[in-house]
Amino acid sequence: MSLTVSIFAPSSPFSTDRFEYGLGRLRQLGWTVRTPASIREKHGFLAGEDAHRFEAFRRDWLDPSVDVMLAARGGYGAHRILPSIETLGPSPNRKLVVGFSDITAIHAWLFRRRHPSVHGPVVTQLGDLSDVDIERLQRVLAGPWPGLTYTADGPALSSGKARGKVFGGCLAVITPLLGTPYAPDFQDMILVLEDVAEPPYRVDRLLTHLRLSGALSRVAGIAVGDFVGGQAVREGEPDVAEVLRERLSDLGVPVVTGLPIGHGTRNLALPLGAEARLDADNGELVIEDDGWPTR
Repeated sequence: MSLTVSIFAPSSPFSTDRFEYGLGRLRQLGWTVRTPASIREKHGFLAGEDAHRFEAFRRDWLDPSVDVMLAARGGYGAHRILPSIETLGPSPNRKLVVGFSDITAIHAWLFRRRHPSVHGPVVTQLGDLSDVDIERLQRVLAGPWPGLTYTADGPALSSGKARGKVFGGCLAVITPLLGTPYAPDFQDMILVLEDVAEPPYRVDRLLTHLRLSGALSRVAGIAVGDFVGGQAVREGEPDVAEVLRERLSDLGVPVVTGLPIGHGTRNLALPLGAEARLDADNGELVIEDDGWPTR
Protein backbone atom coordinates (compact mmCIF):
# COMPACT_ATOMS: atom_id res chain seq x y z
CA MET A 1 0.00 0.00 0.00
CA SER A 2 1.42 3.37 -1.03
CA LEU A 3 1.29 5.97 1.74
CA THR A 4 2.56 9.49 2.26
CA VAL A 5 3.92 9.65 5.80
CA SER A 6 4.88 12.98 7.35
CA ILE A 7 7.10 12.93 10.44
CA PHE A 8 6.25 15.38 13.22
CA ALA A 9 7.94 16.17 16.54
CA PRO A 10 5.47 17.51 19.15
CA SER A 11 7.56 16.62 22.17
CA SER A 12 11.29 16.14 22.84
CA PRO A 13 14.29 16.42 20.50
CA PHE A 14 15.83 13.15 19.36
CA SER A 15 19.02 11.29 18.53
CA THR A 16 20.02 11.86 14.90
CA ASP A 17 21.41 8.33 14.49
CA ARG A 18 18.30 6.62 15.84
CA PHE A 19 16.09 8.92 13.79
CA GLU A 20 17.93 8.27 10.52
CA TYR A 21 17.90 4.52 11.08
CA GLY A 22 14.17 4.62 11.71
CA LEU A 23 13.60 6.64 8.54
CA GLY A 24 15.52 4.02 6.60
CA ARG A 25 13.24 1.26 7.84
CA LEU A 26 10.19 3.30 6.85
CA ARG A 27 11.48 3.95 3.34
CA GLN A 28 12.16 0.23 2.86
CA LEU A 29 8.39 -0.23 3.08
CA GLY A 30 7.97 1.80 -0.09
CA TRP A 31 6.25 4.73 1.59
CA THR A 32 6.85 8.37 0.70
CA VAL A 33 8.36 9.85 3.86
CA ARG A 34 8.43 13.60 4.47
CA THR A 35 10.65 15.23 7.10
CA PRO A 36 9.97 18.97 7.47
CA ALA A 37 13.06 21.09 8.11
CA SER A 38 11.65 22.33 11.42
CA ILE A 39 11.63 18.81 12.83
CA ARG A 40 15.27 19.12 13.95
CA GLU A 41 14.71 22.25 16.03
CA LYS A 42 15.65 22.27 19.70
CA HIS A 43 14.38 24.57 22.42
CA GLY A 44 15.61 23.47 25.83
CA PHE A 45 14.07 20.05 26.47
CA LEU A 46 11.61 20.49 23.60
CA ALA A 47 11.80 19.88 19.85
CA GLY A 48 11.28 23.58 19.15
CA GLU A 49 9.16 26.32 20.65
CA ASP A 50 5.51 25.55 21.37
CA ALA A 51 4.29 27.72 18.50
CA HIS A 52 6.62 26.02 16.02
CA ARG A 53 5.68 22.50 17.11
CA PHE A 54 1.99 23.35 16.88
CA GLU A 55 2.38 24.95 13.45
CA ALA A 56 4.12 21.83 12.13
CA PHE A 57 1.29 19.70 13.48
CA ARG A 58 -1.34 22.04 12.00
CA ARG A 59 0.23 21.92 8.52
CA ASP A 60 0.26 18.13 8.44
CA TRP A 61 -3.21 17.84 9.97
CA LEU A 62 -4.76 20.09 7.32
CA ASP A 63 -2.74 18.74 4.36
CA PRO A 64 -4.93 16.33 2.35
CA SER A 65 -1.85 14.80 0.68
CA VAL A 66 -0.60 13.41 4.02
CA ASP A 67 -2.04 9.98 4.82
CA VAL A 68 -0.20 9.35 8.09
CA MET A 69 1.39 11.59 10.71
CA LEU A 70 4.08 9.58 12.51
CA ALA A 71 5.84 10.98 15.56
CA ALA A 72 9.63 11.21 15.58
CA ARG A 73 9.85 10.65 19.32
CA GLY A 74 7.89 10.91 22.55
CA GLY A 75 9.52 12.39 25.63
CA TYR A 76 7.74 15.49 26.89
CA GLY A 77 5.92 18.48 25.44
CA ALA A 78 2.68 17.39 23.78
CA HIS A 79 0.55 18.55 26.74
CA ARG A 80 1.85 22.10 26.19
CA ILE A 81 0.35 22.39 22.71
CA LEU A 82 -3.04 20.79 23.45
CA PRO A 83 -4.81 24.17 23.84
CA SER A 84 -3.63 25.15 20.35
CA ILE A 85 -4.46 21.76 18.83
CA GLU A 86 -7.94 22.05 20.34
CA THR A 87 -8.66 24.99 17.99
CA LEU A 88 -8.20 22.86 14.85
CA GLY A 89 -11.10 21.71 12.74
CA PRO A 90 -11.40 18.25 11.17
CA SER A 91 -8.64 16.91 8.98
CA PRO A 92 -9.77 16.94 5.32
CA ASN A 93 -8.85 13.29 4.78
CA ARG A 94 -9.22 11.80 8.27
CA LYS A 95 -5.57 10.77 8.43
CA LEU A 96 -4.09 8.47 11.05
CA VAL A 97 -1.77 9.87 13.73
CA VAL A 98 0.76 7.28 14.95
CA GLY A 99 2.93 7.32 18.05
CA PHE A 100 3.04 6.44 21.75
CA SER A 101 4.60 7.66 24.99
CA ASP A 102 4.06 11.44 25.12
CA ILE A 103 1.92 11.21 21.96
CA THR A 104 -0.76 9.69 24.22
CA ALA A 105 -1.82 13.27 25.00
CA ILE A 106 -2.61 13.83 21.31
CA HIS A 107 -4.38 10.47 21.12
CA ALA A 108 -6.62 11.71 23.94
CA TRP A 109 -7.57 14.76 21.84
CA LEU A 110 -8.30 12.53 18.85
CA PHE A 111 -10.36 10.13 20.99
CA ARG A 112 -12.50 13.00 22.25
CA ARG A 113 -12.90 14.12 18.63
CA ARG A 114 -14.08 10.61 17.69
CA HIS A 115 -11.15 10.31 15.30
CA PRO A 116 -9.32 6.93 15.25
CA SER A 117 -5.56 6.92 15.75
CA VAL A 118 -2.79 4.39 16.32
CA HIS A 119 -0.75 3.67 19.44
CA GLY A 120 2.39 2.53 17.66
CA PRO A 121 6.13 2.96 17.24
CA VAL A 122 7.79 6.35 16.90
CA VAL A 123 10.60 6.76 14.37
CA THR A 124 13.40 6.53 16.94
CA GLN A 125 12.06 3.23 18.29
CA LEU A 126 11.91 1.46 14.93
CA GLY A 127 15.53 0.31 15.16
CA ASP A 128 14.75 -1.64 18.36
CA LEU A 129 11.78 -3.54 16.98
CA SER A 130 11.44 -6.87 15.21
CA ASP A 131 10.02 -7.50 11.77
CA VAL A 132 6.82 -8.65 13.50
CA ASP A 133 6.27 -5.14 14.85
CA ILE A 134 7.00 -3.55 11.47
CA GLU A 135 4.57 -5.94 9.76
CA ARG A 136 1.84 -5.08 12.28
CA LEU A 137 2.41 -1.38 11.64
CA GLN A 138 1.96 -2.00 7.91
CA ARG A 139 -1.17 -4.06 8.56
CA VAL A 140 -2.77 -1.45 10.80
CA LEU A 141 -2.05 1.43 8.43
CA ALA A 142 -3.37 -0.55 5.46
CA GLY A 143 -6.55 -1.68 7.25
CA PRO A 144 -9.10 -3.03 7.70
CA TRP A 145 -8.88 -3.58 11.45
CA PRO A 146 -11.52 -6.18 12.37
CA GLY A 147 -9.88 -9.42 13.48
CA LEU A 148 -6.58 -7.90 14.58
CA THR A 149 -5.61 -9.90 17.67
CA TYR A 150 -3.22 -9.01 20.49
CA THR A 151 -2.17 -11.82 22.82
CA ALA A 152 -1.18 -10.93 26.37
CA ASP A 153 1.60 -13.12 27.77
CA GLY A 154 1.28 -12.10 31.41
CA PRO A 155 -1.14 -13.29 34.09
CA ALA A 156 -4.74 -12.09 34.18
CA LEU A 157 -5.29 -9.96 37.27
CA SER A 158 -9.06 -10.35 36.99
CA SER A 159 -11.08 -12.71 34.82
CA GLY A 160 -13.98 -12.09 32.50
CA LYS A 161 -14.85 -10.54 29.15
CA ALA A 162 -15.66 -7.00 28.11
CA ARG A 163 -16.27 -4.85 25.05
CA GLY A 164 -15.51 -1.19 24.54
CA LYS A 165 -13.60 1.44 22.61
CA VAL A 166 -9.84 1.10 22.97
CA PHE A 167 -7.90 4.03 24.39
CA GLY A 168 -4.69 4.35 26.31
CA GLY A 169 -0.94 4.48 26.31
CA CYS A 170 1.55 5.90 28.73
CA LEU A 171 0.22 5.98 32.29
CA ALA A 172 2.32 9.03 33.24
CA VAL A 173 0.84 10.96 30.30
CA ILE A 174 -2.80 9.94 30.85
CA THR A 175 -2.99 10.73 34.56
CA PRO A 176 -2.04 14.46 34.30
CA LEU A 177 -4.97 14.94 31.90
CA LEU A 178 -7.44 14.27 34.72
CA GLY A 179 -9.22 17.44 35.81
CA THR A 180 -8.43 19.20 32.52
CA PRO A 181 -10.68 19.71 29.48
CA TYR A 182 -8.40 17.32 27.57
CA ALA A 183 -9.13 14.12 29.48
CA PRO A 184 -11.07 11.46 27.55
CA ASP A 185 -14.34 9.98 28.76
CA PHE A 186 -13.38 6.69 30.39
CA GLN A 187 -16.93 5.30 30.34
CA ASP A 188 -16.99 1.72 29.04
CA MET A 189 -13.55 1.95 27.39
CA ILE A 190 -10.92 -0.77 27.19
CA LEU A 191 -8.07 1.12 28.86
CA VAL A 192 -4.52 0.24 27.78
CA LEU A 193 -1.65 1.17 30.10
CA GLU A 194 2.15 1.00 29.77
CA ASP A 195 5.12 3.09 30.96
CA VAL A 196 8.88 3.37 31.28
CA ALA A 197 11.34 4.19 34.07
CA GLU A 198 8.63 4.75 36.69
CA PRO A 199 9.55 3.12 40.02
CA PRO A 200 6.81 1.13 41.76
CA TYR A 201 5.81 3.87 44.22
CA ARG A 202 5.21 6.30 41.34
CA VAL A 203 3.20 3.73 39.41
CA ASP A 204 1.15 3.30 42.60
CA ARG A 205 0.67 7.08 42.83
CA LEU A 206 -0.49 7.36 39.22
CA LEU A 207 -2.90 4.44 39.48
CA THR A 208 -4.23 5.70 42.80
CA HIS A 209 -4.89 9.08 41.16
CA LEU A 210 -6.89 7.30 38.44
CA ARG A 211 -8.83 5.43 41.12
CA LEU A 212 -9.55 8.51 43.20
CA SER A 213 -10.74 10.43 40.14
CA GLY A 214 -13.33 7.75 39.41
CA ALA A 215 -11.85 6.97 36.00
CA LEU A 216 -11.12 3.32 36.80
CA SER A 217 -14.66 2.78 38.10
CA ARG A 218 -16.00 3.60 34.62
CA VAL A 219 -13.82 1.45 32.36
CA ALA A 220 -15.06 -1.84 30.88
CA GLY A 221 -11.68 -3.55 31.11
CA ILE A 222 -7.94 -2.96 31.29
CA ALA A 223 -5.09 -4.31 29.16
CA VAL A 224 -1.65 -3.71 30.65
CA GLY A 225 1.36 -3.53 28.33
CA ASP A 226 5.04 -3.46 29.24
CA PHE A 227 6.29 -1.45 32.22
CA VAL A 228 9.99 -1.09 31.43
CA GLY A 229 12.89 -0.15 33.70
CA GLY A 230 11.01 0.77 36.86
CA GLN A 231 13.01 -0.59 39.79
CA ALA A 232 12.07 -0.50 43.45
CA VAL A 233 13.81 2.34 45.28
CA ARG A 234 14.49 0.39 48.48
CA GLU A 235 15.03 -3.27 49.23
CA GLY A 236 11.87 -5.05 50.33
CA GLU A 237 9.48 -2.72 48.51
CA PRO A 238 6.96 -4.21 46.03
CA ASP A 239 7.87 -4.38 42.38
CA VAL A 240 5.73 -2.92 39.58
CA ALA A 241 3.96 -6.25 38.98
CA GLU A 242 2.86 -6.34 42.63
CA VAL A 243 1.64 -2.73 42.46
CA LEU A 244 -0.37 -3.44 39.32
CA ARG A 245 -1.97 -6.46 40.96
CA GLU A 246 -2.84 -4.59 44.14
CA ARG A 247 -4.24 -1.50 42.41
CA LEU A 248 -6.09 -3.14 39.49
CA SER A 249 -7.30 -6.60 40.52
CA ASP A 250 -10.22 -5.44 42.68
CA LEU A 251 -12.00 -3.22 40.13
CA GLY A 252 -14.55 -5.83 39.09
CA VAL A 253 -13.54 -5.71 35.41
CA PRO A 254 -11.33 -8.02 33.34
CA VAL A 255 -7.63 -7.12 33.54
CA VAL A 256 -4.83 -8.70 31.48
CA THR A 257 -1.10 -8.05 31.64
CA GLY A 258 1.70 -8.58 29.16
CA LEU A 259 0.11 -6.92 26.14
CA PRO A 260 2.99 -6.63 23.59
CA ILE A 261 3.16 -2.83 23.50
CA GLY A 262 5.32 -0.22 25.15
CA HIS A 263 8.77 1.32 25.48
CA GLY A 264 10.78 -1.89 25.21
CA THR A 265 11.74 -4.07 22.26
CA ARG A 266 8.17 -4.83 21.21
CA ASN A 267 5.38 -2.42 20.35
CA LEU A 268 2.63 -3.81 18.14
CA ALA A 269 0.65 -1.00 16.51
CA LEU A 270 -2.79 -0.85 18.15
CA PRO A 271 -5.85 1.02 16.80
CA LEU A 272 -7.35 3.51 19.26
CA GLY A 273 -11.02 4.42 18.98
CA ALA A 274 -11.85 0.97 17.60
CA GLU A 275 -14.36 -1.31 19.29
CA ALA A 276 -12.65 -4.33 20.80
CA ARG A 277 -13.34 -7.47 22.81
CA LEU A 278 -11.13 -8.16 25.83
CA ASP A 279 -11.04 -11.78 26.98
CA ALA A 280 -9.01 -12.03 30.17
CA ASP A 281 -9.53 -15.78 30.47
CA ASN A 282 -7.76 -16.37 27.14
CA GLY A 283 -5.47 -13.34 27.32
CA GLU A 284 -6.72 -11.74 24.10
CA LEU A 285 -7.68 -8.30 22.87
CA VAL A 286 -9.48 -8.54 19.51
CA ILE A 287 -10.36 -5.52 17.38
CA GLU A 288 -13.91 -5.71 16.04
CA ASP A 289 -14.37 -2.63 13.85
CA ASP A 290 -12.57 0.15 11.99
CA GLY A 291 -13.27 2.83 14.56
CA TRP A 292 -15.72 5.67 14.27
CA PRO A 293 -17.25 6.05 10.79
CA THR A 294 -15.46 9.35 10.33
CA ARG A 295 -12.38 7.40 9.22
